Amino acid sequence: MSIHLHFRAVAETGIRDDHAWLAAFMSEAWDRRADEHEAGVSTSFDKVSGLVAEFYSAAEADDRELPVHGGRPVANDTGFDPPLMLMDAPEVSRAARFLTAVSFDDLWRAAGPRFRALCPDEESNREEFRSYHHGLRAFYAQAASAGHAVVKAVWA
Repeated sequence: MSIHLHFRAVAETGIRDDHAWLAAFMSEAWDRRADEHEAGVSTSFDKVSGLVAEFYSAAEADDRELPVHGGRPVANDTGFDPPLMLMDAPEVSRAARFLTAVSFDDLWRAAGPRFRALCPDEESNREEFRSYHHGLRAFYAQAASAGHAVVKAVWA
């Protein structure tokens, strides 16, 4: 089973704080994810979001949790999936500032042997995490510059 963490930037005026509405919005965005990723308004991780969050926890910064786990849960009275999080525009800006300020190389050194040992090919593993970092940095920078919120959905 694959688990995906899906991020979608959107103008706050273009969304409703309603789980059913946001779930439908994110489902449609998931179906268009290749085009939306190309446009810079969407990104996603397959199975590694917890590791990426743990990687950022090596930073000595208050906002280190924002890029992956930031935002607030969207109330869900139905109990149906997907779990959703919503980051407002100021949180998105803080996440973008964190990602711009933090050095990938410093994080890689601080993360220690755990991340270097995940894959027999350390350089391949390093480049994979570098790709996640640069992808999130670009995504949040674009969302912040547009003044957008970010909706996150967990698809399983």
